[in-house]
Amino acid sequence: MEAIIQRLAQEFSVPAKHVENVINLLDEGNTVPFIARYRKEMHGGMDDQLIRQLADRLQYLRGLDKRRQEVKTAIENQGKLTDELAQAIDAAQTLAEVEDLYRPYQQKRRTRATMAKEKGLEPLAQTLYDQKRDCPDPETLAQDFINPDLGVEDVAAALQGASDIVAEWISDDADIRKTLRTLYGKKAMLVSKAAAKEPEDTVYRLYYEFSAPVSKVMGHQVLAINRGEREDILKVSVDMDEEEALVAVRRQVVRPGTPAMAFMKAAAEDAYRRLIAPSLEREVRSDLTEKASEGAIGQFALNLKPLLMQPPVKGHVTMGLDPGYRMGCKVAVIDPTGKVLDTTVVYPTHGERGKQEAIAKLSALVKKHHVQHIAIGNGTASRETEQMAVEMIGKLNCGVTYMMVNEAGASVYSASKLAAEEFPDFDVNLRSAVSIARRLQDPLAELVKIDPKSIGVGQYQHDMPQARLGEALDGVVEDCVNAVGVDVNTASAPLLARVAGLTQTTAKNMVKYREENGPFTTRKQILKVPKLGPKAFEQCAGFLRVPESKSPLDNTAVHPESYAAAQKLLELCGYTMEQVKAGTLQDLMDKVKAYGVERAAEACGVGVPTLLDVASELMKPGRDPRDELPAPVLRTDVLEIKDLKPGMELKGTVRNVIDFGAFVDIGVHQDGLVHISQICDRFIKHPSQVLSVGDVVTVWVKEVDEKKKRISLTMKGAAAATPGK
Repeated sequence: MEAIIQRLAQEFSVPAKHVENVINLLDEGNTVPFIARYRKEMHGGMDDQLIRQLADRLQYLRGLDKRRQEVKTAIENQGKLTDELAQAIDAAQTLAEVEDLYRPYQQKRRTRATMAKEKGLEPLAQTLYDQKRDCPDPETLAQDFINPDLGVEDVAAALQGASDIVAEWISDDADIRKTLRTLYGKKAMLVSKAAAKEPEDTVYRLYYEFSAPVSKVMGHQVLAINRGEREDILKVSVDMDEEEALVAVRRQVVRPGTPAMAFMKAAAEDAYRRLIAPSLEREVRSDLTEKASEGAIGQFALNLKPLLMQPPVKGHVTMGLDPGYRMGCKVAVIDPTGKVLDTTVVYPTHGERGKQEAIAKLSALVKKHHVQHIAIGNGTASRETEQMAVEMIGKLNCGVTYMMVNEAGASVYSASKLAAEEFPDFDVNLRSAVSIARRLQDPLAELVKIDPKSIGVGQYQHDMPQARLGEALDGVVEDCVNAVGVDVNTASAPLLARVAGLTQTTAKNMVKYREENGPFTTRKQILKVPKLGPKAFEQCAGFLRVPESKSPLDNTAVHPESYAAAQKLLELCGYTMEQVKAGTLQDLMDKVKAYGVERAAEACGVGVPTLLDVASELMKPGRDPRDELPAPVLRTDVLEIKDLKPGMELKGTVRNVIDFGAFVDIGVHQDGLVHISQICDRFIKHPSQVLSVGDVVTVWVKEVDEKKKRISLTMKGAAAATPGK
């Protein structure tokens, strides 16, 4: 365990003591959000993302350690484990290295080498492999192994069998594989070609004649090539200079000037071509896919966080429009708390008459319920629905605004068991209109009801290991929910289930408890929820808010274990709990600094990080961190793609960040692409270094292709967008 702690400390550049503390906390069953927020003294202020990365790496290293022991035991059971081999296995830094060392001792399926051994040719192979200078030539040696009864008819058959055995030994040599693996990493090329002689124009056209070093090929290229191969559109190979690879093998196994030199050279070439090269090609492809998937999963997670943390548009009556052609546009009006006030269906795409009837019907709903914002799903028929909404807003002239909302996953939610429980009397389509409206009001509370894989802010998500993707995205959702905090009296069961320490069962029990007993009035009351024990309470309490509580601390991120410290801090600075409730402690931090932060922490019986967190919460009780982010762009008019001209300046919202750029919503039905080269003047390795989903940015139109519905944008200014500049 000590070795794992030291390795993690080195890899993550954090003190070994902090690593050890985090491992102990994880092993004790503490959740990542709880550790990150409430055990800062023990880990030195690592954030939730770093702790998750450490936990993932810990799992890998423990798996590596376990595999080392399994391999040593398996070899020892064969009576072949030497001290040297045991040391080599213990020193192996990756699972691939461990498997290389185990390869010669693994139970093999019937191969050419095993059949040759059955014919009694292993001693011949060993003699030739040893390459002693005083040894007779191979043909002479082979004479003694001719045995027609065993199928060795002549010298050629004996030498062929011996060659098969030697080739397998060479293939199983861990040092040779390590050398070639390094060589492939530096020199091999990933090559793809069109499978058909005259290929059609498809999305894979960039890969019809493609070649890139495996060390430099981009993750999105790997995933695209893999998909093209699965669809039989591409043929893919890993190309390596054969002579260079053969030189590397010969150098390690052939002894110049010996009688067996020519035999060993031929066996080495056979080992490389028949056994090693195909194996390494599979390994390289697998490694590239794994790295590409991890990169794509990381990018998906990176995009998901700002999407979930989008500032809510709170306190307003909102109308949700789920556009459609044949089935019409579904409409739902919800109050500031998300409760459904009205629903209907209109048909703005069914000719001018249908559009005017829709405007009249929706205008009546706007006036009746005092609607202030309209959320429009960005799927099928959204452009026509948006134009209708803009025309209606112009006629009403009462300050109503609208926003295009990403409706990815809305249909998945509306057809789910959860939506059926929430809206048993509603048609599936009307449920999605409610979801779209709520996505504008509180994106986080609504999006947690949907499988994060369905939210659509990644690339090639269906080509990745689904369990790993789900695990990573669930971690992001959990971190976001706990960073914001959850109102225990209004939150849905799916939202509560994302709180650290709670499960789907305890979340449902919590909702049931408040339905039967009325709103929670203190945090302590949460302990009365069935199946929610002290450990779960410890993990979840700090992330649950109870606005109805008499104690203002119950509506902050101050953990109940620190209530005494909070009370002591107020006394030290001359404040009361009533002033906390009134929100009049803006100068509290100044008083803490004047008193002395370390001195105050000691007096309150907590560490400095906890003291500063408590003071911050007392200054802004019940604050929502999302309120400090830029507000979403609400519109009153609409642009069409034909209105766009090169050089035009626009405000937009980043909808997706991918390896080669970012897609930006500029108020046109089609998102525009800012290529990575157009994001900024300095070199960047990835767009995520500069942009995040939800960012509001200024862009200039670079190029428009109406026919293909492609919009190229730049963030470098009007000059970069002007043709010829």
